[in-house]
Amino acid sequence: MKYLLSLAMLLPLSAFAQPINTMNNPNQPGYQIPSQQRMQTQMLNQQSQQKGMLNQQLQTQTRMQQQHLESQINNNSQRMLDSQPGRLDNSREQMLPNNNGGMLNSSGTTTPQPTIPLKTMSP
Repeated sequence: MKYLLSLAMLLPLSAFAQPINTMNNPNQPGYQIPSQQRMQTQMLNQQSQQKGMLNQQLQTQTRMQQQHLESQINNNSQRMLDSQPGRLDNSREQMLPNNNGGMLNSSGTTTPQPTIPLKTMSP
């Protein structure tokens, strides 16, 4: 009777006991040693960080290459335009002021030019 009574008293306490962890059994297929599992998780995290850094470096390098190529294209285009015959590049030439009116003198008077005798060649 005492045996049954002690068993009845222990029965409610057995409900609090943790169930057997079948995943932590080395004899089960798929079992991983906890230290190996931690190491694998750390390696995966490190791999993920390195992949992110490499992607960032690749994007930076690609952007720099694109900018360099665009700069080369712009320079080559400008060089081609500048080399065209008859092309005036107003941004590089400075216009001189025309204070005297030059050939289009606004006063209407002309400056007398000295007469130079022409030489004739005889045959």
